[in-house]
Amino acid sequence: MSESSATRLGVFKTYKLYVGGKFPRSESGRVYEVSDSKGKWLANAPLSSRKDARDAVVAARKAFGGWAGATAYNRGQILYRIAEMLEGRRDQFVREVGEAEGLSKSKAAAVVDAAVDRWVWYAGWTDKIGQVVGGANPVAGPFFNLSTPEPTGVVTVVAPQDSSFLGLVSVIAPVIATGNTAVVIASEKSPLPALSLGEVLATSDLPGGVVNILSGKAAEMGPHLAAHQDVNAIDLAGADVALAKELEIAAADNLKRVLRPQPVDDWAADPGTSRMTAFLETKTVWHPTGSLGSGGSSY
Repeated sequence: MSESSATRLGVFKTYKLYVGGKFPRSESGRVYEVSDSKGKWLANAPLSSRKDARDAVVAARKAFGGWAGATAYNRGQILYRIAEMLEGRRDQFVREVGEAEGLSKSKAAAVVDAAVDRWVWYAGWTDKIGQVVGGANPVAGPFFNLSTPEPTGVVTVVAPQDSSFLGLVSVIAPVIATGNTAVVIASEKSPLPALSLGEVLATSDLPGGVVNILSGKAAEMGPHLAAHQDVNAIDLAGADVALAKELEIAAADNLKRVLRPQPVDDWAADPGTSRMTAFLETKTVWHPTGSLGSGGSSY
C-alpha cells in the first residue's frame, strides 16, 4: 500500500431520502443504524418523520398532472432509461443487495439483473395496458361506448421487507408505468438499495416527485399516509398482518384503493398485469352516432 493511500480518510456514503427530485435529510434530523445480515454496521439511514411523509405526498401530487398527462410511449422511454442507468451501476447494486440480503455475489447479481429486466418489462407495457383493459363496448343503440384506463393518482407503497431491491422494483414500476405517482416506504431493515435507487431515478429523465422514497418505520409513517386525504391508493405489499389491518381501516376514510398483502414466493417470476390494473380507474364515454334508419347511421 502506498503512503498516500495509507493516509487517506475513508469516505463513507451518506444516504438521504429522495423527495421531489431532491435528496433531503429527514427534517427530524433522526437516523438509525443499518446492518448487514451478520450484524455488521453498514450505514446510518434517515429515520423519516410524519413531516417527511407529508412533503412526499405534496411532491407526488405536484408531479401527478404532468406524469399522467405524458404519453404512454414517453413513460415507456423513461422506464427503459432507468434500466439503462441501473445497468451502468450494476456493481454497486450487486454489493448493496448482497449485503442487505446476505446473498453471495452471484445470487445478488441475479437479483439485480432481474430488477433491470423488470424495468424493461414494464417499459414495454406502458403503451399496451390500455389495449388490454380498455376498448369499445357493444351497446344496443345508436351510441359509441368507449372505456379507457386512467391512473388513480398518488399511491403509497409499503415496499417488501425481505426483497430489498427486486421486490421494491416490482411494486414501484407498475405504479408509475400506468401514470400514477408514488410515495414509497422502503424496507426498514434493508433500505440502502432503495435509497440508492433514488440516485438512479434522479438521473434517468424521471420528473421529480413521480417517485419519492422514504426510509424508516412503516408503522410510524404508514398510518399518516393511509389517512392522508390527498393519497388515492395504498399498496400494502410489505406490511405485516396487524399493520395492514390498521392501514386498511385508515384508508377507508377517503375511499382509497387498497391492494392487500399477497404472498410472493419468487419475485423473479412473471408478475402479470395485476399490479398495473390495481391502480387504474376506468372512464367510459358514451357518444351518440345519430339515428339509425334503413340507410344506416346518419353520423
